[in-house]
Amino acid sequence: MASSRVETEEESDTRGSMWVLDQKLDQPMDEEAGRLRNMYIEKKFSALLLLRLAYQSLGVVYGDLGTSPLYVFYNTFPHGVHDREDVIGALSLIIYSLTLVPLLKYVFVVLRANDNGQGGTFALYSLLCRHAKIKIIPNVHRTDEELTTYSRSTIHERSFAAKTKRWLEEQAFRKNAILILVLVGTSMVIGDGILTPAISVLSAAGGIKVNHPETSSGIVVLVAVVILVGLFSVQHYGTDRVGWLFAPIVLLWFLLIGSIGIYNIWKHDSSVLKAFSPVYIYRYLRRGGKDGFTSLGGILLSITGTEALFADLAHFPVSAVQIAFTVVVFPCLLLAYSGQAAYLMNNLDHAKDAFYRSIPDSIYWPVFVVATAAAIVASQATITATFSIIKQALAHGCFPRVKVVHTSQKFLGQIYVPDINWILMILCIAVTAGFKNQNQIGNAYGTAVVIVMLVTTLLMILIMILVWRCHWILVLVFTGLSLIVECTYFSAVLFKIDQGGWVPLAIAAAFLLIMYVWHYGSVKRYEFEMHSKVSMAWILGLGSSLGLVRVPGIGLVYTELASGVPHIFSHFITNLPAIHSVVVFVCVKYLPVYTVPEEERFLVKRIGPKNFHIFRCVSRYGYKDLHKKDEDFEKKLFDSLLMFVRLESMMEGCSDSDEYSLYGQQTVQSIDGLLSNNGNSISPNNDQTISSVDSIVPVRSPLHANITTFGSSGQASSSQNEVDELEFLNNCRDAGVVHILGNTIVRARRDSRFYKKIVVDYVYAFLRKICRENSVIFNVPHESLLNVGQIFYV
Repeated sequence: MASSRVETEEESDTRGSMWVLDQKLDQPMDEEAGRLRNMYIEKKFSALLLLRLAYQSLGVVYGDLGTSPLYVFYNTFPHGVHDREDVIGALSLIIYSLTLVPLLKYVFVVLRANDNGQGGTFALYSLLCRHAKIKIIPNVHRTDEELTTYSRSTIHERSFAAKTKRWLEEQAFRKNAILILVLVGTSMVIGDGILTPAISVLSAAGGIKVNHPETSSGIVVLVAVVILVGLFSVQHYGTDRVGWLFAPIVLLWFLLIGSIGIYNIWKHDSSVLKAFSPVYIYRYLRRGGKDGFTSLGGILLSITGTEALFADLAHFPVSAVQIAFTVVVFPCLLLAYSGQAAYLMNNLDHAKDAFYRSIPDSIYWPVFVVATAAAIVASQATITATFSIIKQALAHGCFPRVKVVHTSQKFLGQIYVPDINWILMILCIAVTAGFKNQNQIGNAYGTAVVIVMLVTTLLMILIMILVWRCHWILVLVFTGLSLIVECTYFSAVLFKIDQGGWVPLAIAAAFLLIMYVWHYGSVKRYEFEMHSKVSMAWILGLGSSLGLVRVPGIGLVYTELASGVPHIFSHFITNLPAIHSVVVFVCVKYLPVYTVPEEERFLVKRIGPKNFHIFRCVSRYGYKDLHKKDEDFEKKLFDSLLMFVRLESMMEGCSDSDEYSLYGQQTVQSIDGLLSNNGNSISPNNDQTISSVDSIVPVRSPLHANITTFGSSGQASSSQNEVDELEFLNNCRDAGVVHILGNTIVRARRDSRFYKKIVVDYVYAFLRKICRENSVIFNVPHESLLNVGQIFYV
């Protein structure tokens, strides 16, 4: 497989070189002018493409950040404004919060820490896992590091980065600490997926009451709930069909709030522009005391949605997101907040509805419609980001198996998770109807946002050291500035834990418990399989006594192990002494990369001599990849198997030993490394020991009966030697393919401590019971499924 891919790339390079040569021969005499003209056209096209992508990114990335003006001043002054100077101080805090966090930290620093264009906490974690061995489940091997998407930089042995790497790898406690940090950030992002639709839609719907004061709060909540139900109900359609509406809605929204801001500054009080001086921040905090400090929880809402800059990066280049923020988002937000502040200077008692009251009457209802649409877009972006991060957690073995549906054939990142969608809807409606108050929801929202930012900062410190290898002074400056701002906000929201701030903590605690327990159970199950695996020599040695027979067809035995024979297989043939004519041990594993190219997905290895017809196939996926339907997976696996057999036959006739070793490194011998799993003490010849034991003796010709037994003659009959293996494999495939999966029950040992028994026997067992079976995740048809039951004591 690897060799054919390389040959294709070489042919492509050759064709490209020939095309360049033809172009040069056909060039006119004035080639310099033509070259300059072509360069100008190319640059112009690139600039136009970049601007178009920047425009499209508005609808995906900035909806949440853009709707913050709906509720910031209300949450900053929930009890009204008592002094005009407080308005200027709050505006100054908003201006510098937007400058320091979204602009400087995220747009110019954090966005660069993407994993081949992917963003989010798990993308940072994957990047770290490639530069240090901190992954808890050690299923990554050196052969995986040869993937084209497995990009990482080399680290000098004596550098500070190397010392940090060794320090992280020394103890399992530090690896677990990093994982828990990532899971905390992920849990808070899920909390954002619940709180963002609640506060955005409820704030937008609040415009009804502003224009019609007689409307009760219950009507506003009812309208918000109806919008939320409709929003979550159409998630299964995906955003691809209506995504073209997002960018113009959000662009119109930014232009409207920017224009209204300019109007209010001109009409009410232009003196608010002196808030650009940071002196007013000091005056505000000194004058306000504790109340001024706790009001920072409301100011924090001005930068909510900043994580979306990073989490929703997948479909846009960094430069496009940077252009959209600096040219459109940042100036429009500054104008919007300045305009509201100017309005409040003359209307101190209108802080609760500052946004809607500052709108000119002539355009009130059009702005209300656009605000509601923008709130829906912001909610959609957050819900999609929640689906994406749960898919990443699932790929890292940190979330129970749930159904993941791709809603777009063009965009790999657009997915839908039905189970999570309805859970989010129920929790979102409960928050909206339960609180009925933007202030309490805002307190909860701010708590979730600041914790996610702190997690990103801590992970970025490791990224700057291990990946970027920055000078320690730069790391110190970034860490100091980020932690000063974020810890200040975090300490402010702690005062509001009892005023709604407990909600995201409770939600995050529940999801954190689910993810960590699932990951703990997955690790224990993997460790058990590693220690309980058996050698093929032992199994074949039982052939004579058990009377093992080969039945027609292909048996795909699924396992998490990339080496050795899984315990379920030995358990299976011990109870039912028969195996298929062709046996393939299939290991489906996810790697810390965003995707694995199709041509590099499968690694195939033969186990034992040819007449055994036993293979190992490792199927590798990235955290953005989706396991395709069974027909596609089975077809590609079988094509890879046939390709391996052909290439193996070609190499047998090759007389050049150097060429064989080079080729073997890419096709067959590279997979030998799978026998030593990421440094574990496993014999490299573990699977090869069977070549010296009793071989397979056919009873009749495989094409007629396709049944053989394990005998002791040591020689295969002459009829099998004449059968072409490719034809044999195709005949076995026609006879039928059976998927053999382990239906395992994990239990704690009797001598385990009580908390381990609770985690394993109750929590983990409950999660396994309610989550989807492996057969559903792998899309295995029921008519060809064979479950092997067993119990693991961990």
